[in-house]
Amino acid sequence: MINDEICELREKLNKSIEAGEDYSVIYDLSVQLDGLIAKFYEEKK
Repeated sequence: MINDEICELREKLNKSIEAGEDYSVIYDLSVQLDGLIAKFYEEKK
């Protein structure tokens, strides 16, 4: 389910930020998360 994917990716992103990972990793995770959120809302239409 897409909602579960969003939660997992959000958790991964938060852990990366807390760990001080490289900006490119954080940015990539953020873009992926944005894509899933957009897909979630598109499916709700």
